[in-house]
Amino acid sequence: MEIKTVSVLGCGWFGLPFAKALLAKGYIVKGSTTSLAKLAKLREEGVEPFQINLNEEADLPNNFFKTDVLVINIPPRAKTESAISYPDKLKRIANAAVNVKQVIFISSTGVFEDGNFEVDESVTPQPATEAGQALLAAEQVFSEDNRFVTTIIRFAGLLGPGRNLAKFFAERNEVPNGKAPVNLIALQDCIGLCLHLLVTQKFGEIYHGVSPHHPTREEFYTKLCEVSEMGKPIFKDELLEWKEINAANVWNKLGYDFKVKNWFDWMKTASL
Repeated sequence: MEIKTVSVLGCGWFGLPFAKALLAKGYIVKGSTTSLAKLAKLREEGVEPFQINLNEEADLPNNFFKTDVLVINIPPRAKTESAISYPDKLKRIANAAVNVKQVIFISSTGVFEDGNFEVDESVTPQPATEAGQALLAAEQVFSEDNRFVTTIIRFAGLLGPGRNLAKFFAERNEVPNGKAPVNLIALQDCIGLCLHLLVTQKFGEIYHGVSPHHPTREEFYTKLCEVSEMGKPIFKDELLEWKEINAANVWNKLGYDFKVKNWFDWMKTASL
């Protein structure tokens, strides 16, 4: 399959840099935003812009779905998107994408419960939170639709320019669960993994976008606050509920080599 055109539904923190990386590789890129004001920004970057807001009842633009690959990157809004409304909104996308051959749905490792275990893509999530249930239901909207091939990419916690997680921990005391492992991915690997998928065309799988390095919360956030010149947090010396997300399919099926293999090395040069 020759891939010429990619449509990116949701050109935000990940979607816009990904769209720019696609353009640099020679793809024709269509991109969406909910904001009328951001249409000009997309156009300036070379992206064909579309305003799409799933909270409105307006018809979806047919031309956006005239594409070889549709990348869906619209996470549920924190604490406001119910397990019912989020998947229902995505059903509109699925029905509009009937002529698309390949759909890539960007999900989250938040579909997994804190089950005190290591998990990879072979494990079926049993989410304990409403947000996790909404994400899993959204995955199923696409994976159970046989009108196109669906690839699911579950990103772990996101790090990169404009997303410095140190601010959530700086100078805090008695931070719980200090011995739990972190599950994180840098923006460069979010982009790199997706570009590699388009090149290899190993579609139809579930991939976990998560760095192979899992230091403890105490180790990671203490060092991140230090390099960010923020006050160090103090963690409780405890291991409560936890999970360690691994990316077996990324290594063994997709063949992608993560750029960030050690978070402490990454911190030495990271721009946040």
